[in-house]
Amino acid sequence: MTTVLVLNGPNLGRLGSREPDVYGSGDLAELDRVLSAAAPAGWTVELRQTDDEATLMSWLHGAADSGAPVILNPAAFTHYSYALRDAVALVTKAGGTVIEVHISNPHAREEFRHTSVISAVATGVIAGFGFDSYLLALHAIGLRTA
Repeated sequence: MTTVLVLNGPNLGRLGSREPDVYGSGDLAELDRVLSAAAPAGWTVELRQTDDEATLMSWLHGAADSGAPVILNPAAFTHYSYALRDAVALVTKAGGTVIEVHISNPHAREEFRHTSVISAVATGVIAGFGFDSYLLALHAIGLRTA
């Protein structure tokens, strides 16, 4: 049984009501339903969200120890959290998979969003496709584990 961790950073608990013109109208419960329905047989999707950097890092440490693949939307932490970057590197340097995802396209937004400190240590990056960014990441994990 494969468990895919879907980890979401700050303010993503407000999906559905936060800037629907940017992030869409779906909330985390809908995202969980979409991903769970799309997961291959025998896979479990474990969706989590926190506004706390330390909690997110702890979840990544767990993935490094367990080998669980990760779909990570670091949200605002994308642009400045070197601590989170180091936690992602623990996973990927241990041979694990971390796909960085973004609902919107950060490069089409404010300039400060153009830089990700996470991308260089992530396995891959998918951005700009709404909830489909997560589905594409789930598919990529499937390709890597096949």
